[in-house]
Amino acid sequence: MAINTKRYIEKYLKIRDKNAKVIPFKLNQPQCKLYEAIRRQAAAGKPVRVIILKARQMGFSTLTEAMIFKRTSTKRNITSAIVAHQSEATNNLFEMSKRFYSELPPQMQPEKKASNAKELVFNTDGNTGLNSRIKVFTAGGDGIGRSDTLQNLHISELAFWPGDVKATMTGLMQAVPQNPDTMVIIESTANGFDYFKKLWDSAVAGESDYIPVFCAWWELDEYRRQPEPDFKATKEEEEIRAVYKLDDAQISWRRWAIKNLCGGDIEQFRQEYPACPEEAFITTGKCVFDKAALTARLAVLQPPLRRVCFTYRISGETLIYTGMQDDERGPVVIYDEPRPGVPYVLGGDTAGDGCDNFAGQVLDNTTGAQAAVLCQKFDEDEYARQMMCLGYYYNTALLGIEVNFSTFPVKECTRLGYPAQYTREAVDTYTGKLQRKFGFRTDSRTRPELIAELVQMARDAPENLRDAATIREMLVFVKNERGRAEAMQGEHDDLVMALGIANRIRSQQSSVIRVQDTIEEKDEFAAQQNGIDDFLNYGNEW
Repeated sequence: MAINTKRYIEKYLKIRDKNAKVIPFKLNQPQCKLYEAIRRQAAAGKPVRVIILKARQMGFSTLTEAMIFKRTSTKRNITSAIVAHQSEATNNLFEMSKRFYSELPPQMQPEKKASNAKELVFNTDGNTGLNSRIKVFTAGGDGIGRSDTLQNLHISELAFWPGDVKATMTGLMQAVPQNPDTMVIIESTANGFDYFKKLWDSAVAGESDYIPVFCAWWELDEYRRQPEPDFKATKEEEEIRAVYKLDDAQISWRRWAIKNLCGGDIEQFRQEYPACPEEAFITTGKCVFDKAALTARLAVLQPPLRRVCFTYRISGETLIYTGMQDDERGPVVIYDEPRPGVPYVLGGDTAGDGCDNFAGQVLDNTTGAQAAVLCQKFDEDEYARQMMCLGYYYNTALLGIEVNFSTFPVKECTRLGYPAQYTREAVDTYTGKLQRKFGFRTDSRTRPELIAELVQMARDAPENLRDAATIREMLVFVKNERGRAEAMQGEHDDLVMALGIANRIRSQQSSVIRVQDTIEEKDEFAAQQNGIDDFLNYGNEW
């Protein structure tokens, strides 16, 4: 019977500790967390695919090397590879494997054919040898791994790889079959908004087979320091203590590390020793919102109640909402179910040039809190219909969809009879007279106001932010070199703009809970909307 991997590591393998002593390998807390994530994936019969966002000195590379060593030195015909960002780092990782071998009990050592700076080969004799090997590469070389078939692959410090990282990774991944007994582990500290972050975001969103693993700095017991006798936490430290439930020894270590390990730069500390994933990825521009407040809010978010897709039917030129179905890949996440009589608003941002998502944000207009979020790529007609259903579900919410890029979604909502659309004043280009038109337009006046109001909302009522994806977009919403507030290059701001629109149109919706939402009230509201329709003129604009 094969020995349990964790038992094998702790019973037979030795490492060099931070005091340069060779000691038995005992897993620390972060290593146990990673091991359990890998164990669950392997137990499910899936290829092991893990991406790790790490703080410094957690020991993830050491555990990865140990697992690769065990899988290579105890099985036949295995080829494993280690790829690091620099030759020095590559050599350090490879030295771990050599040490594992040299410190094994003699009876546990497989017959070795060769050991050099680039490869550890176990005897290739077909009768008695394993014919297995561990190879090392340094990122940046031409075609690394392309001629191999790899069962295990360790990608180290991907965020710091030189050259065309995506092309190098694509070549490497072609070498790893999609078999259940294969393993790929990507680990890195953060280095801004790069290819590693895209892979991380994809894993977090469930868009890839990789399991995201993150350990905050405070999850490692050794990151503690005896507080000075006159120790007193600052306001910021008190906030961090409350969010992550830290003690004085951890706060004291954090203070010491900022000063001594990060040159007094708190942003550098957050990148090197993050408390949450979002802290790790430092923006290159000035974030429009308070990053510390947003990351603190992320730490205490509750998961959504469910994810759904709405169903409907079209009768003539009327959309009839028929219900919803739970769908793990559905476009809508629900945080609060609609409450009778509560007025809601629904802001929408269209996909622009097609690279972005269509987005919608539902706010409870009595509190301003997020109740639901829609985000997905759609055809424009389906986006309009899902937004209508979302609006109907939330007590026929006031619906305001952005019309800068395309007016089609608003026209579709109008054609299919949605009775509660946001209206704005617009000048008729022919007569010069003011008209009222459906939809929200962002321009040189409304856009700065929208963003300023959203900044105020996020500052004064962060508890109203319920959606992690929205907050993550807010964290990459920065002022560019011209001072314009927008998403960083390669990032999205659809959810931010939809939230801003929803927040902006609140003044057109009631903020009072109706005691009884009667049929007569609905009929009266519909009649009022029909009255508005009588003097709306779309011809000059559309």
